[in-house]
Amino acid sequence: MAGFCRTLQRYSLRLKNLTTVVPLPWSGLFRWKFTKARIPVTLYEERSEDHERYGGDPEHPHKLHLVTRIKSARRRPYWEKKVVHDLGLDKAHQPCVHKNIPAVNEKLKVIKHLIRIQPLKLPHGLPTEEELSETYLKSTGELVVRRRLQPLEQKTIES
Repeated sequence: MAGFCRTLQRYSLRLKNLTTVVPLPWSGLFRWKFTKARIPVTLYEERSEDHERYGGDPEHPHKLHLVTRIKSARRRPYWEKKVVHDLGLDKAHQPCVHKNIPAVNEKLKVIKHLIRIQPLKLPHGLPTEEELSETYLKSTGELVVRRRLQPLEQKTIES
């Protein structure tokens, strides 16, 4: 009977050791590898040369982005394909205009390596509704209003 109690005590100690849950160190790394984008954090950091290149001012940011997809979304994860579709960038080299707001900027950060972002420059100011048909977008990101000449009313000469 004493031998039976000793073996029971040994097994109960082993069972107590088994009930404590020890996290495996590789399980988190495995999950991270296949569920998050492997984009380095340095891509998201603000660089002063970007402001100099596009003429931007961090104190007074532009209101609109001109976004152009320059790389394919094939062989990319499903969440990047979804963001590309949601932003309307299905066709390559077709610019889209988006607001410079945090919700849109978060989406643009996810696909930053697939797109080119430029500020939309308005040298003539925002066009009115009548001028919308006379506007065109340059490849440099300028929205130019092409004003058409209107005929002057001819004055009658009184003699």
